[in-house]
Amino acid sequence: MSGVINTIKNLFTYKEPVNSEGFELLEKNEVSDEQGEDRGDESENAGGEPTKRKRGKKPPLKVEEWNEAKNSPPEGILSSDLNTNLKKIKQEFLVPKNSDVVIREFKIAQKINAFIVFIDGMVDKAVVNDFVLRQLMDPENFPDTIQGSPVEYIVDNVLAINQLERVKEYEKAVKEVLSGLTALFIDGCSECILIETRGFEKRSIEKPSLETVIRGAQEAFTENLRTNITLIRRIIKNRHLVTEFVSVGKTNNANCGIMYIEGIVNPDIVKEVKRRLEGIDIDLVMGGGMLGQLIEDSPFALFPQVLSTERPDRTASLIMEGRVALIVDGAPFAEVVPTTFFEHLHTSEEAFSVWYFGTFLRFVRFFGMLVSAILPGMYIALTTYHQEMIPTDLLATIALTRENVPFPVLVEVLIMEISFELIREAGIRMPTVIGPALGIIGALILGQAAVAANLVSPIIIIIIAITGLGSFSGPNYPLAFSIRIIRFIFSIFGAIAGFYGISVAIFIIGGVACGIKSFGVPYFVPIAPRTKSGPDIIIRGPIWHQKERPDYLNPLDKKRAGDNARGWTKGEQKGDKK
Repeated sequence: MSGVINTIKNLFTYKEPVNSEGFELLEKNEVSDEQGEDRGDESENAGGEPTKRKRGKKPPLKVEEWNEAKNSPPEGILSSDLNTNLKKIKQEFLVPKNSDVVIREFKIAQKINAFIVFIDGMVDKAVVNDFVLRQLMDPENFPDTIQGSPVEYIVDNVLAINQLERVKEYEKAVKEVLSGLTALFIDGCSECILIETRGFEKRSIEKPSLETVIRGAQEAFTENLRTNITLIRRIIKNRHLVTEFVSVGKTNNANCGIMYIEGIVNPDIVKEVKRRLEGIDIDLVMGGGMLGQLIEDSPFALFPQVLSTERPDRTASLIMEGRVALIVDGAPFAEVVPTTFFEHLHTSEEAFSVWYFGTFLRFVRFFGMLVSAILPGMYIALTTYHQEMIPTDLLATIALTRENVPFPVLVEVLIMEISFELIREAGIRMPTVIGPALGIIGALILGQAAVAANLVSPIIIIIIAITGLGSFSGPNYPLAFSIRIIRFIFSIFGAIAGFYGISVAIFIIGGVACGIKSFGVPYFVPIAPRTKSGPDIIIRGPIWHQKERPDYLNPLDKKRAGDNARGWTKGEQKGDKK
């Protein structure tokens, strides 16, 4: 009980952040007061005294060990001796225990010893056989005497591969082999060649399953990182579209693509994204959902602070506004930052519809989410504490239907809410053919049986049905899930203190939500705090009126349209005299 009291107390008290480095998105002409301050020496302890390390005595080396250490390259650097490299590679990949690691030894032009290493199933064997081994083993591709390094000659004259890279570190070679490349090691050379041979199986591009639209593109992301990046580049054909790669996850080393447009995005956002990604210290990162939890500002907040989407067209439009997209290899979603609450209520279909239709749909979605969150709590408050606000005829009907129900209203609501959640979860986990039928039949039978058994009143069935429809109107799944949790909070507060309890719940949730930031951007901007807003926040204005990018992102290029986007209607410009 004390833990719950302390948690509630912490909502209303301020504490200085401990061991955390905050991020603030500043205007271009602002300079952070903290920038340039000297940081304490990391080698000093909490008392300001330098730490002292004890040095243990090492036993003296033997002559043979000293000679071997003297002649060997630094640790982690490739050796010019092929056998040493082969032994090291086998040790790194646990060969022969690891049976899907293929090491093929051969002679280049029947003269020079060499070997290649790759992962079976992650490479295109036709490329390895026809464009790597065959080219290297054919003596006609080599002169009698190779001038200079064999590696340089092979890269320039032999291998007909579009992507080649020369590396000198074991760690880099091992990492790229695990990503599907083939590494070529040559005797007498202290560097290897990384050859682009990726060719593993992948799922084809399909229609979106969560963000379906009637008008608009019908393509969704896949689990392949390169395919997802290509889908975005097909939409944004701009030379300033930048794609950077980083590894996340200490053990699985998942590739993560960072996409943004140089010259539009605020550089501070890109730096902060990289800083957070580099600061991730966890073994496994399987996708964007895990990545979002690791980089968001307030991990215990109810609202999602990273926008997750499966649509390339929506990702491209958000990048064009000055945001950063994160795509993890193996995940069919893109994570976009920074984001706001209102951005989660937008859909990509609005861009293909006229402005008044898009605005109408936004209001419908907002109303549906509001009803989903607050309707059960309002009903509990009305029937428990504020019966005088209900019309007499309706109050008599409610009292008549609840005459034989043995439970209070709160218990009725919780019974049906939990039952509805069970049906929804079962429908998702069941096979695709059975799931929808199970949801419909289960809801009908369960609702009718509950009313017949006098466990709940018929009006509760109507309330829960409207609530469920409202939750389905939300276009963003993480936000819809947050609303489902908030619904229970409003129900409990409404049962405790009626409308006063609901008001307190709104105050607490709203206050906490207004304090959330997504990469330096307030969550409810431009409403709280009030900033300059464009015609595409709550009301979707006409496309030709959306002339500026969101001000709260502080983009380098604020203009995204000319003074007259409909340039062919010169006579219709403001101020023109006819």
